[in-house]
Amino acid sequence: MQHHGTVVIAGCGDLGTEAGLRFAARGHHVIGLRRRGELVPAPLEGRSTDLRTDVPTIPADAAVVVVATAAGSRDVDEYRATYVDGLRNVLDGIDASGARPRVVVVSSTAVYDVDDGGEVTEDTPARGGTPTAAVLVEAEELLRRRAPGAVLLRLSGVYGPGRERLIDQVRSGSARLAPGTSPHTNRIHRDDAAEALVHLATIPDPAPTYLGTDDEPARLDDVLRFLARELGVDEPPRGDGDARQAGGDKRLSNTLLRSTGWAPRYPTFREGYRAVLAGEGARHA
Repeated sequence: MQHHGTVVIAGCGDLGTEAGLRFAARGHHVIGLRRRGELVPAPLEGRSTDLRTDVPTIPADAAVVVVATAAGSRDVDEYRATYVDGLRNVLDGIDASGARPRVVVVSSTAVYDVDDGGEVTEDTPARGGTPTAAVLVEAEELLRRRAPGAVLLRLSGVYGPGRERLIDQVRSGSARLAPGTSPHTNRIHRDDAAEALVHLATIPDPAPTYLGTDDEPARLDDVLRFLARELGVDEPPRGDGDARQAGGDKRLSNTLLRSTGWAPRYPTFREGYRAVLAGEGARHA
């Protein structure tokens, strides 16, 4: 198999692993960095490093570096250590290596402080709006300063094997429909997010920023009702109190990402959640 240069996945958790396996299938040598390198599955080469505190060794032949770190909690200090310090350490490692890889960094659509149901694109100002979202904006600004040619992929709510919070809420009976009109929510299946990372690492002349989300912003109540039907359980009861939720109310557009030739295998939550409920897809540590 042809050797295409080394790919480094900095933050080789669930999403990073899925992207890494796709790079490996294309013939790349893939190094996965995570706190416990032994959790990185073959054929990826796992290396133990805590990116929050360590500057990783990046090989001189690195063609691609994907940064897909994930904070262990919503604590602001943990966010800053993971997303700001972690990114800075990876960029320091790249600088020290002499490699000139394409850098693709995962961020979140939480940077958009929109709650009026409006459409959001890459041109919408990213203002944060919550303490954790402000940290993500800080990390994005660091990336722009240090690596102007890098590609930023802002992902909406990632779901998939092992990411089944809504399914669990509906199944257990703890889910609640909104007291009034429920907000729009946006999501992307993990496999489609991983495919987007590989795609953006390989296309010529990518834009600086893309939104990674499926084709259909959906009201949360519609998703909950759908899951109840698929699971054969009662529709969740209406909740009481404040209908506002942490994610605001926005409709994300994937038009720019689609224009590059990427297309979601799971275009809406229906196809994606049916696949999850059918047990399709690997579950990574």
